[in-house]
Amino acid sequence: MPQFSTKRRVQHSAAEMFDLVADGESYPKFVPLCEALRIKSRTQKGEGITVLVADMTVAYKLIRQTFTSRVTLDKPNLKILVEYVDGPFRRMQNRWAFHPVGEHACDVEFFIDYEFKSRTLGILMGALFDTVFRRMASAFEQRADAVYGRKRA
Repeated sequence: MPQFSTKRRVQHSAAEMFDLVADGESYPKFVPLCEALRIKSRTQKGEGITVLVADMTVAYKLIRQTFTSRVTLDKPNLKILVEYVDGPFRRMQNRWAFHPVGEHACDVEFFIDYEFKSRTLGILMGALFDTVFRRMASAFEQRADAVYGRKRA
């Protein structure tokens, strides 16, 4: 049952990083393997809490898979929860948390737990996904530098 977690300090505010991760429609521009992301629905669930249902297509060489997730954007608490709805996984959940460290820095926590329905797909994609998750943290930080400008520590 693969899991991956990381915590990384970045030189951008927690609010900036939350907004960047919440902007899923931009993922195909910079997230490794993300070929497409389409928001199917958007619902307000309270003050600063939005729930999205989105389809994400990941592709690598001849393998292309689309899955549906429910994404809870909790802006007041600077947290994002992604829950699996449908697709090639038996289960999948990931969480983001953004902890302010001063005005222009924050710690970004990322956790994902997943299992493919198909053992064959799990074998084919398992090692690749591990590499992608390790590259994701720097992809988001590089995107933040491009969007918000590079800040000094």
